Amino acid sequence: MEELNRLSVEDFKVTNKNNFCIILDDVRSMNNVGSAFRTADAFLVEKIYLCGITATPPHREIEKTALGSTESVVWEHRENVIDLVKEMQANGYKVLAVEQVENSLKLNNFKPQTNQKYAFVFGNEVFGVNQEVAELANNCLEIPQFGTKHSLNISVTVGIICWDFINKQLSINNY
Repeated sequence: MEELNRLSVEDFKVTNKNNFCIILDDVRSMNNVGSAFRTADAFLVEKIYLCGITATPPHREIEKTALGSTESVVWEHRENVIDLVKEMQANGYKVLAVEQVENSLKLNNFKPQTNQKYAFVFGNEVFGVNQEVAELANNCLEIPQFGTKHSLNISVTVGIICWDFINKQLSINNY
C-alpha cells in the first residue's frame, strides 16, 4: 500500500474532499451499498446519504464489497429522501437524479460548473429514482447505452458517474 501512496483512514478523514455527494435511495442490495462506499472512497466523495430502506453499516454484507471504506467515508441515514433533496438544494447543491427520463441530460453533455456542489441520486434497483425526486431534481442525468438492456447495475452506475465528474473536474482545472 505504501508503494501505491494510499491515504490512511485518519489522513482520508482530514483530506479535502471533492465537491459532490452520493444519495442512495431505497437501494435493496447491501453489495451495491458497499460498492458505493468503496467508489466514494476512491474518488474522495464528500458524503454518502443512505435513504429509505437502504441498509446502513455496520453489516457483514456491506463490508464484503466496501472493504473498510465505511470507516473512511462520511455517511448519514435519512428516512425521507424528499426532505434531503430540498435541504441540499437550499444549501447550494445542484441535485442530479441519475435516471432515464424524458428530456434527461446525456452524461456526455453534462458540464459541471467550477465551485458548484453536486449531489447525485441513485434509486432502487427495480424502480429507479423516485418520480418525485426526479421532478424535484435540478436535472436528470442519463448514461447513454447502446445494447439490448436498458439499465446498468447501481454499483457500475455510481462508478461511471463519479469517474465522469472527477475527469471533467480535472480537465476544468487543467490537470
